Amino acid sequence: MTAPTTPLTFDLGGDLTVHRLGYGAMQLTGPGVWGEPADRAGALAVVKAAIEQGVDFIDTADSYGPQVSEQIIAEAAFPYPDGLVIGTKAGLTRTGPGVWPPVGRPSYLKQQVELSLRNLKVDRIDLIQLHRIDTEVPLADQLGAFAELKEEGKVRHVGVSEVSVDELKAAREITEIVSVQNLYNLTNRQSADVLAYAEAEGIAFIPWFPIATGDLAKPDSPVAEVARELDATPSQVALAWLLQKSPVILPIPGTKSIDHLTENMGAAQLTLSAEDMAKLDALA
Repeated sequence: MTAPTTPLTFDLGGDLTVHRLGYGAMQLTGPGVWGEPADRAGALAVVKAAIEQGVDFIDTADSYGPQVSEQIIAEAAFPYPDGLVIGTKAGLTRTGPGVWPPVGRPSYLKQQVELSLRNLKVDRIDLIQLHRIDTEVPLADQLGAFAELKEEGKVRHVGVSEVSVDELKAAREITEIVSVQNLYNLTNRQSADVLAYAEAEGIAFIPWFPIATGDLAKPDSPVAEVARELDATPSQVALAWLLQKSPVILPIPGTKSIDHLTENMGAAQLTLSAEDMAKLDALA
């Protein structure tokens, strides 16, 4: 592996400098992103290891558990080291494993931010993102709740998740938006237009489910071929592709395994050639 030439940090909101390869904390919970993990000590160890290995941006949500992921992060890392940025989300409620009804009533969103403040043991949320737009509630009311919390000093920055370009533009008319979190990876690029807009506007683009190699990791695939040539793994190649695709991309791979965490972190030291990038771009 050779040292990368792409920038490895991003100024989130213009004032929070983070390493672009972060950690997604959804998998810290039980099956169906519901309840306690089978191995809570192991979950705590992964969070600690992530920070020890240089992660300074952790992504979570009130609905992961619900509340379990935030509580594990606080138990593992509080008092937080200087420079650690934690982003959380509100706007999806939980009625059971794998069930995620959107709820965007302003009173509910404010209640959930108050819970997140308590669970994370902080006075201000670094980044709160609207987990999904609730089509039953005006967007101005949903983001307006976050804007009010920002004025009160309980929220530093606001972002959105799973939005179109038009929805992102509409959100920016309501309050400053510093991040967008959409599904995007080697095999699913349906948000390419949102990424292009985010890059042009200097907005962080946080791809969820960033690895998703699937069949692309098979021994005869282009991903596996590139990985062999670079003495890397398909997961590292998938993450390196994201890091080199755009300087505003902040991948947040999640795992319950310290070994997988260490493997993922290795992607930051991987450089893909123009030929490698072309091969991977052609997989779309």
